[in-house]
Amino acid sequence: MDAPPPDSRPRRPFRLLTTAGAPQVKQPIPFHGSGSAEPAHGDLNDVMRRVAHGDKEAFSVLYDVLAPMIFGIVLRVVRDRAQSEEVAQEVMIDLWRQGARYRPEAGSVTTWAATIAHRRAVDRVRSAQAAADREQAQAAREHTTAFDEVAEQVETRLEAEQVRRCLRGLTELQRQAVTLAYYRGLTYREVAEALRTPLPTIKTRMRDGLIRLRDCMGVTT
Repeated sequence: MDAPPPDSRPRRPFRLLTTAGAPQVKQPIPFHGSGSAEPAHGDLNDVMRRVAHGDKEAFSVLYDVLAPMIFGIVLRVVRDRAQSEEVAQEVMIDLWRQGARYRPEAGSVTTWAATIAHRRAVDRVRSAQAAADREQAQAAREHTTAFDEVAEQVETRLEAEQVRRCLRGLTELQRQAVTLAYYRGLTYREVAEALRTPLPTIKTRMRDGLIRLRDCMGVTT
């Protein structure tokens, strides 16, 4: 596999995080391409076999050989340098933890590591996009909720004002009867008793008043 272009190399060497028993590389990794020569295919397989048995020195060799390539692969996908360094560290930890899963017959160590690096990078991009989508959806929901609440308040206020305006268009008896019946919940008979008006008169006035309210508010049946 071709080495990553110079501008894809980190400006500073990144170091392996000490995580769950993984060894920490004590010496900075040379990313300028002038480090020790890469082990031959068979030798790298042997290094991987030793890593699978927990050999930390072998892992340091593996790190020196693969870290620049892995960083280049990740950076091409993730684009962000800081995040790419984090993902590259995660890939190296994967190689340490999953060393026993490597099968030479399935491909070279380099190909296996490149596959893991690409998958990790894609996962990071998808995770970041999913997080951005969730934030955008949440913001949209909050905006919609706020808009709906304001719209409902405005609608309720306008409706109440329209009702008050239409009530002013009724006769005094009609207005009193409708108010007692619909705002205080009195029955026809209770309204008649409260206004000391015959029940038939109350029913007629309320009927006429409701018709005028309906017409005033533009309600159609």
